[in-house]
Amino acid sequence: MHNLSLRLRVFLFFGLIGMGGLCVVVGALWLGFRQMDDPGALSPFVSAGVVAGFGLLALATFVWRLFDEHVCKPIEALAAQFRVRADADIAASVDPNMAKYLGDLAPAAQAVQARLGEAAQATAETVVQKTARLERQRAQLLRILSDMPVAVIVASQDHQIVLYDGQAADLMEAEAPARLNCSVFDYLAEAPLRDLIAQMRGQGASRREIALTGRSGAVYSGHIRLFDNDGGYTLMLEPLDPTASRPLVYDFDLLDKVRPSDLDQCPLRDLTFVVFDSETTGLDPAKDEVVQIGAVRVVNGRVIASETFETLVNPGRPIPPASTKVHQIDDAMVAQAPAFKEARAGFHAFASGGVIVAHNAPFDMAFLHRDGLDPAFDHPVLDTVHLSAVVFGGSAEHTLDAICERLLVEIPAELRHTALGDAMATAQALVAMLPILEARDLRCFGEVRAEMQKHRRILKVQS
Repeated sequence: MHNLSLRLRVFLFFGLIGMGGLCVVVGALWLGFRQMDDPGALSPFVSAGVVAGFGLLALATFVWRLFDEHVCKPIEALAAQFRVRADADIAASVDPNMAKYLGDLAPAAQAVQARLGEAAQATAETVVQKTARLERQRAQLLRILSDMPVAVIVASQDHQIVLYDGQAADLMEAEAPARLNCSVFDYLAEAPLRDLIAQMRGQGASRREIALTGRSGAVYSGHIRLFDNDGGYTLMLEPLDPTASRPLVYDFDLLDKVRPSDLDQCPLRDLTFVVFDSETTGLDPAKDEVVQIGAVRVVNGRVIASETFETLVNPGRPIPPASTKVHQIDDAMVAQAPAFKEARAGFHAFASGGVIVAHNAPFDMAFLHRDGLDPAFDHPVLDTVHLSAVVFGGSAEHTLDAICERLLVEIPAELRHTALGDAMATAQALVAMLPILEARDLRCFGEVRAEMQKHRRILKVQS
């Protein structure tokens, strides 16, 4: 019983009361009929039993509906608000009208929220000061690096990329989309690099000149430096353009990640999420076409704003005016855009190795799976509609706007109903929900997926 939701337990409680009352009525009428010892009185007793039984069940149902609407749902909503404030550190205020039939509970919750907000504000001021100092140091480091004409890639011991700079990103883009926490071998030939590292380890060498072949056949020269204790390595390669900008993309926590072979056992924060959205000519995946795809990557629980995918798509047919009114994409804008097959292949390369996330995922995935195109999208998939139901309860509203409002995620009006704008908002909502899921002891992918199955009934979603 402890695994059941509050609303379901209350429903079962009132169901038990109704059935118990029905049994008492039937037993009392049967006892009265036996005492009369008159077979002709059976019909009145049956009629009385039917009326009393239906009356009791109707009364139990009516009271349950009132209790569910004015007690269970408000408690569920308050609990979700506490989770958001405590686990996601989002200063969302409690609406006192949310639980107006629960006495002083809502005002008390509001007071607790206010006190937490004061403490968080004091902590935030200290964090801001220290962050500003770190940002100044980071800017100085970037200025120093910008004078060094080298493309830098840092990889962990299992060859996952944990840092690359802007010049390395240019080099990587020549082979595949530049991505954090993906394999070096997505860009460089695997066997020669593995053999070189093994040889250096065997000889005790820490630095060596290299010439590595890319997946495209291009040759990149430079140096490799191995970390101590088999901890990873740095590739310092000749850049394609020494004058290019050098923004750093990195997450050194990835150096210490241990990646389980079983996806279901993988912690949520160790997963790489590819959050995407599509704009279409209509709402029927069997008949309509995609006109835009947008996506952003989430690594180690952080949105990587520099790692995005966005393209218009030529649907090969006129875009209905009603659809243009929603996403502002017209026929002239897509006239020179790639066809869906080409755009789909580009997105597949960008999503390689990631868990795909979308809001109302069955709709968007239906376009990617249609017509049996290759390569196949066999990625694991998460739906933020179901994640919202896990976090906020099934009775809450699960549109993208409603989720973002609860999590204080802002969607600029000019980006709403654009593929990348909606994907970015969905990614920010996903990141905000991750600590709430972890606080509910849903830490691994398999646990979250199993919890989502309880909310399969949530089918109709407004985007």
